Amino acid sequence: MTTAFSSRFKLWLFIVVGLVCLTPVISSPVALLMGFTLASIGMVPSHIDLNKLTKKLLAYSIVGLGFGINLPEALAASSHNLGLIVGSIFFTLMLGIGLTRLMKLEVKTGHLISCGTAICGGSAIAAVAPAINAKNDQIAVSLACIFLLNSAALFLFPTIGHALSLSQYDFGVWSAIAIHDTSSVVGAASAYGDEALKTATTIKLARALWIIPIALLSAIIFDGDKSKISIPYFIGFYCLAILIAYFIPQGQPVYNVLFSVSKQLLIVCLFLIGAGITVSKMRANGPKPLMLGIILWLAIGSTSLGYILLTGD
Repeated sequence: MTTAFSSRFKLWLFIVVGLVCLTPVISSPVALLMGFTLASIGMVPSHIDLNKLTKKLLAYSIVGLGFGINLPEALAASSHNLGLIVGSIFFTLMLGIGLTRLMKLEVKTGHLISCGTAICGGSAIAAVAPAINAKNDQIAVSLACIFLLNSAALFLFPTIGHALSLSQYDFGVWSAIAIHDTSSVVGAASAYGDEALKTATTIKLARALWIIPIALLSAIIFDGDKSKISIPYFIGFYCLAILIAYFIPQGQPVYNVLFSVSKQLLIVCLFLIGAGITVSKMRANGPKPLMLGIILWLAIGSTSLGYILLTGD
């Protein structure tokens, strides 16, 4: 009787906390921490297949986020900063591959951290993870690294920008290239100024489009030993969502709702991911994932800043 009560309590507590993550008051790092806390104190129901549930919700979330991509703005921003956008993405990915091998880090974890740094943080990790069949602990470790660095960026970037007397435009470009998640880009840029915010947002949208080819490429690389590559269905629907939002603008109110719901659903996914990892698993990964994240972040941050300073007016 006691065991049955305990199981029901765990289930209801898990459901309630998950529902709370659907509300705007819970941020992505907090959701991950909440799930991690429940797992650490043994309050996650054992009969729930977290891996299967998480991957499905991640796919749905990414499709919904596609409705928030403004295709013309993203393409326009790409044309003006194409070299920096493409160069920074592939520089980061190639450096990540090399460092992952050099540090003898688990390959999928290293790839997720590299993709999150190269493109758009948690969204990129969420898109690439199911494409390479990443495990929950690999996703959680990668996201934890990205969120930690995102938090630091909110404080460091405006301070550095003012110290170097960067223009609004230059700071917008730099923050869009060197900060992982869109939310942190918006936060740092808005603290710097309105022009910086506008520039950063449009360029960040341009970088977000690279989720599609990178996820496809990742699926091919990690399934390369199969005779037939199975492309994750959500990538196609993500593209379709972008096109629908562009060609049928009358549905914008609906798209806004879908985009908002998808962002909250992604936070629930992070809660589920956190629930699948414990302190013992984190210790098993060691300090290497965070070291990789820091090195990649410093590399893309310093090189992009140097490029902007050299080519700026």
